[in-house]
Amino acid sequence: MVASLLASASAVPFTAPSLDFHALAPEIVLTATFVVVLVVDLFTEQHNKWLTSSLTGIGFLGSAIPLLTLAVDGSDRAMFGGAYVVDDFALVLKGVFLIAGYLTVLLSTNYIAEGDYWEGEYFTLLAASVLGMVVMASARDLITMFVALELLSIPAYLLAGWRKRSLTGNEAGLKYYLMGVFASAVMLYGMSLVYGGTGTTVLAGIGDRIDGAFGDTPVAAVGIVFILVGFGFKVSAVPFHNWAPDTYEGAPTPITAFLSVASKAAGFVALMELIFVAFYGRDDIYGPLVFVLAAATMTVGNLIALRQTNVVRLFAYSSIAQAGFILAPLAVAGESAEVGADAIRAVVIYLIIYTVMNLGAFAVIIAVSRKTGSGEITSWGGLFEYAPGLTVVMTVFLFALAGIPPLGGWFAKFQVFRTVVAADTGAGYALGVIVAVNSVIALYYYANVAKEMWFTPVPDGDRTPIRIPGAISIALGVTVVGTLVFGFFPGTVGHFGEVATDLLAVARP
Repeated sequence: MVASLLASASAVPFTAPSLDFHALAPEIVLTATFVVVLVVDLFTEQHNKWLTSSLTGIGFLGSAIPLLTLAVDGSDRAMFGGAYVVDDFALVLKGVFLIAGYLTVLLSTNYIAEGDYWEGEYFTLLAASVLGMVVMASARDLITMFVALELLSIPAYLLAGWRKRSLTGNEAGLKYYLMGVFASAVMLYGMSLVYGGTGTTVLAGIGDRIDGAFGDTPVAAVGIVFILVGFGFKVSAVPFHNWAPDTYEGAPTPITAFLSVASKAAGFVALMELIFVAFYGRDDIYGPLVFVLAAATMTVGNLIALRQTNVVRLFAYSSIAQAGFILAPLAVAGESAEVGADAIRAVVIYLIIYTVMNLGAFAVIIAVSRKTGSGEITSWGGLFEYAPGLTVVMTVFLFALAGIPPLGGWFAKFQVFRTVVAADTGAGYALGVIVAVNSVIALYYYANVAKEMWFTPVPDGDRTPIRIPGAISIALGVTVVGTLVFGFFPGTVGHFGEVATDLLAVARP
């Protein structure tokens, strides 16, 4: 019996998959960066460990070069039977991940070198996590998506618990890990149900078959809901958000910044690929679910943020609320092809702008905490008296996050509001009202931090100027310029949102 099976298996010829090395060049460069940083860390003395951060940053920038050549080429590329696609959508989001990774390196350089941390392992894990995000941007297959998710998540679990001698650091890593494992299990169960009913793991194939007899069964509904719930954890949507505040507070601050933008963006990339490629015809299932998640996430996040006294926890709940704004367009995406394109455009624009302004805000938080040694908002009192530049820059980021024109955040929120209202449905109008009300609520706690910096006396009377390391200064310069440019010239970021809409033009095997 075994011999006959082996004989029949050997009779089937193996056809090697066709590889497009140009399309895979960003992933190849990132993999090489991972290996080089690992080897350099093994064979360098402690005083030369700064090489690991420099090499990681160079690797991220080097990975962006193939993105430019692929963008100039302009053609969509599909591999492995449509399971891995490099199109304009993938290129834009890969660029976001690489920029976020590079800015995180800048934020981490002095923070890690001056602390009691292992540098080599830190940057090796950071490179691995960014590699997972880049793979996620091209994944059009359930298995590929899961592998990418685990590749970006497992290093993030370790990085979140990097402060091993701190109780809050241990809590951060453990809580993130346990909740992540639970979410992965739920998501895998949903994937197994969808695969069992459609007979394929390729998203395009699922999209072709989900409208058939299987799509009308309760099993299909459960599968879709479970998969979306799994990624709801990754974007910290309410009620799957409980890990975020404690993880953000206990993790090293650069990793908190990284998780709040890059990891969250990866979750939204996966949600968009699922909704627009695999489940687009079943908006009757995902639409109400995403509506509830969006409304609850932005409302709960903002209301709890009002009561925070620690600036990192405030930004943790702010990040949760921002996830609600980003989810809103996806709730109405299935109304029509035009609304679907608007939803992709709104989400991509929001992710780009949010990445820049939130990383900039965390750069200021890191710079200020170097002097105050505290995360309490009251420790920011009188910041303008001894760090006027940081105060002005932080004010720009705060009001950009609140959506105040002409700073970058206004265009992000305007795109969300325009998309949900343009759907011309009761759910869309309801979401428009919820978005508007929550934007006002968010302004209150952002303005409260600004008030503390500008109008409250220095709590301890220490007006010693803050010395800002060069790497953080570069990060601040890049992010503040980006925030202002995106606000005054929204067409610069609007172009990237426009080209990303080709996600609707599915590359079929």
